[in-house]
Amino acid sequence: MVIFEHVTKKYQRQNVGLEDVSLHIQPGEFVSVVGQSGSGKTTLAKLIIAEERFDRGRIIIGGWNITRIQHRDIPTLRRQIGVVFQDFKLLPRKTLFENVAFALEVAGQSAARIASIVPQVLKIVGLEQKVDRYPDQISGGEQQRVVIARALAHRPKLLVADEPTGNLDSINAQEIISLLKKINEFGTTVVLVTHNREIVNMLKKRVITLDHGHVIADQKAGKYLL
Repeated sequence: MVIFEHVTKKYQRQNVGLEDVSLHIQPGEFVSVVGQSGSGKTTLAKLIIAEERFDRGRIIIGGWNITRIQHRDIPTLRRQIGVVFQDFKLLPRKTLFENVAFALEVAGQSAARIASIVPQVLKIVGLEQKVDRYPDQISGGEQQRVVIARALAHRPKLLVADEPTGNLDSINAQEIISLLKKINEFGTTVVLVTHNREIVNMLKKRVITLDHGHVIADQKAGKYLL
């Protein structure tokens, strides 16, 4: 599903995002990517969705070699990947239904398909009774659920969640992680980028630990090491 082969990404002034990173995430896995601030974990997430270019190596996503992906092909790649970030990025003047629908409208989906898909994904995240609410009328945890619903709208095989609980209290954070586990049980590969020790240790799933751009540990059922 996700293959990195000797991937290096450097920023200005020789700051290293990733250095010679190789890893293989199998379809259906739930993997936590952890590390301190500046370890390279967000860089890894951005490279998966082709938000940034890398300097050396090779990246394959779902059998697609994106090493030299053309700019025009990036939207097609991203429609195959669900993305959830710490910043909700919801449209404040659109309802929850309209926020999720907008992602499908941009992709050119028909009105009939949108009317079918949106209620389904909002039900998955437990917000089927709040479709007409606006973002400022729901809690932070519920806003993150909308983001997840939006990410699921394209039926992605891969979901990348970069610090999805960073702005949430512990109770809402646990609910979001439970939802990600549920999505994973449906067969979706989940890559969770986080610095939350408690969540990582609770999951007892595969843990890839980064430090200064290097993979320093890859545990099948691991814990937060740093």
